[in-house]
Amino acid sequence: MIKRRDLLLAGLAVGGLGTAEALRPRKRLTLLGKGATISGALPQTFSGWESEDTTLVNPAMAGRLAKTLYSETVSRLYYDQTGHEVMMLIAYGDTQSDLLQLHRPESCYPAVGYTIQLSKATDVVVSPSVSVPARRVIASTEDRVENIIYWTRLGERLPQSAGDQRTARLQNAMEGYVPDGVLIRLSTFGDVPDVAFNTLDSFIPLMLRAVQPKQLPAFIGTSLARRLA
Repeated sequence: MIKRRDLLLAGLAVGGLGTAEALRPRKRLTLLGKGATISGALPQTFSGWESEDTTLVNPAMAGRLAKTLYSETVSRLYYDQTGHEVMMLIAYGDTQSDLLQLHRPESCYPAVGYTIQLSKATDVVVSPSVSVPARRVIASTEDRVENIIYWTRLGERLPQSAGDQRTARLQNAMEGYVPDGVLIRLSTFGDVPDVAFNTLDSFIPLMLRAVQPKQLPAFIGTSLARRLA
């Protein structure tokens, strides 16, 4: 004879399955236009900056892992006539879920021997009405100091910390979305952080303004892109 307790437990299990199925994301949210690529969206030259593709700016991701997590990665070294250099890594994933998600530098850099000296929230001013929520990170080894500004986008959200990123994933799931996502990392070497971050703070607005308006949402979300256009 089936006991009443067993029926209750079975009912709870079925109810849990139904709730999980109802919450399972079903709608794709992709801000990178159909047929577009991150590489194609970002010009090789703009506002006095030139670039060359390189693999030297990507110490944080092993090949097979990167191919699993990301649909596209772009690594470039930008330089100007005054000798400034900015290393850029953009990692784009067309599907962000619990298994496939952006890996932030604070977790990647220590895995390859760097020590994180600083990690703090910052707002990168792009125009009087647009600021991008980002992070400043200083990572070092025995022979180099890398000064980093990076931000992430998950769907229409720009999570500023690992905790914010987990919350963004949950919110997207509860809204029924499987979003795309991007991590944009700019960095320079140097022992004087103020000088390095000044270079990055001036480079980033020029970089974003060089992106075509229809593709800018892939970098900073639709709302900020409209205000910047």
